[in-house]
Amino acid sequence: MLQTISWNGHAARLLDQTRLPTETVYVDITDEKQMWDAIRRLVIRGAPAIGVAAAFGAYLGIRRVEGERAELLGRLNDVCDYLATSRPTAVNLFWALDRMKRVATEAASGSAIKRRLLVEATAMLEEDTRVCRAIGEHGAALLADVCAGEDRIDVLTHCNAGGLATVQYGTALAPIYVGAERGLKFHVYADETRPLLQGSRITAYELKENGIPVTVICDGMAATVMSQGKVRAVIVGTDRVAANGDVANKIGTHGVAIIARHFGIPFFVASPTSTIDLSLATGDLIPIEERAGSEVSNGFGKRTAPEDVDIYNPAFDVTPSELVTAIITENGVARGPYGESLRAMCRPTGVQ
Repeated sequence: MLQTISWNGHAARLLDQTRLPTETVYVDITDEKQMWDAIRRLVIRGAPAIGVAAAFGAYLGIRRVEGERAELLGRLNDVCDYLATSRPTAVNLFWALDRMKRVATEAASGSAIKRRLLVEATAMLEEDTRVCRAIGEHGAALLADVCAGEDRIDVLTHCNAGGLATVQYGTALAPIYVGAERGLKFHVYADETRPLLQGSRITAYELKENGIPVTVICDGMAATVMSQGKVRAVIVGTDRVAANGDVANKIGTHGVAIIARHFGIPFFVASPTSTIDLSLATGDLIPIEERAGSEVSNGFGKRTAPEDVDIYNPAFDVTPSELVTAIITENGVARGPYGESLRAMCRPTGVQ
């Protein structure tokens, strides 16, 4: 499988997702400004991958700084504050930066801070693979149960929550990859996901590369496909989950969930526990990123709207918890009401 982010000893190497699907290009990131730009421009995207990238950005921002412990801690706080401004919705960004600041305070000297940060960022790479694999295990079992007795499992997904949104396996697509390893047969309908087409450019690309049959549809075709009985389940990723189970994901997800409910199709969300934000009571409190209107009016270099018209371009929407059938985490499957089930998923192992 493609590696979204890796560490080569002197730089964080990112797969440039702005160039997909026509080019497979890697870029080396050597400082925090380059990492901020890579996150903001969607060179790297997907909440888990953004978190890991930000961790490496924090290390890169201080690795050449000389000074005592206090000076490096001050510099690290500045770097983390700067990286935090790159994208506001993906909670993994803030989770990763807080984690880096916390481990830095445990180091006794300036040089120890640098070593500790690199070790921690590298650990996040490995953790992400393990977490997504576990989501895949739980999700594959869930999809197999929903579609018991069927020769093929037909699912619909929106945006990209596959390996290219994480370090390797992905979240929403992890159950498909794990299930395929076990001999389950899948077919995926991938919404284009306007305006940046992450579904057609990225989801379809990685599924094709990994041998999973995929059909690309326009966002407005989801209702027709579901009404024709072509979809047995919907599974999406998420950039933040509120304590009550409200889910922020790529714009258009809320509409897909409403359609799925209308046709009695289960709507599953795949989420590592690092994406669950128990500090926010409901999804109304999740900050929603708004992006440049040119992504809508002049996407991919061709004007598709008149000059001088207003453009509204929120990058995400919030799906209410009552439309979510289950949330699949690395620790198991949470079901509504989500107030307690999500807290249980986030508790450390062995804590009651």
